[in-house]
Amino acid sequence: MVRYSVEPDVPEKTSKSRGSHLRIHFKHCREIAHHTAGMNAQKALKFCDEVLAFKTTVPFVRYTGGIGHHAQAKQHKSPGNAGRWPVKAMQVYKDLLSNAVANAETKGLDGTLLVITHAQCNRAPPGRRRTYRAHGRVGKYASQPAHIEIILTEKSDAVEKADEGPRVKISKKMAARRRFIKIG
Repeated sequence: MVRYSVEPDVPEKTSKSRGSHLRIHFKHCREIAHHTAGMNAQKALKFCDEVLAFKTTVPFVRYTGGIGHHAQAKQHKSPGNAGRWPVKAMQVYKDLLSNAVANAETKGLDGTLLVITHAQCNRAPPGRRRTYRAHGRVGKYASQPAHIEIILTEKSDAVEKADEGPRVKISKKMAARRRFIKIG
């Protein structure tokens, strides 16, 4: 049993999935997880398919250095239209998401009501290699892998708000009088 960074309130209504030491760029994973958090699981899977088909971009919000600007990024209101199509990271994320959906269906949860309540990406220890530089020197050549964890929660149907009676307006002076408690 592995520890997740968040424990759900109702474990019977949730399903989890995680991957450790994944050989995909951490920054790409962070942007994918940030964008899909809060989405319906089916909508997120559709988004993954569209990115893999180059029909939409993943909006880059935090790690924007050197990221190109694309018209497709306007769909997601990305700052400065910065977006990319991180194919390898998206494929791994889609596999983890579909695994979480399968785990939910195994638990007997409804697949159409699943929402991504927690999607987190952490840096994993870098894979260290070396590259050979000029004048006989050696430089580092490190990869930046990632840990990803996803938690899906089955959302119940919305409950209508009960009708309240007409609200009585109270002046500031009256509210202050009510707060003041007379003793003795």
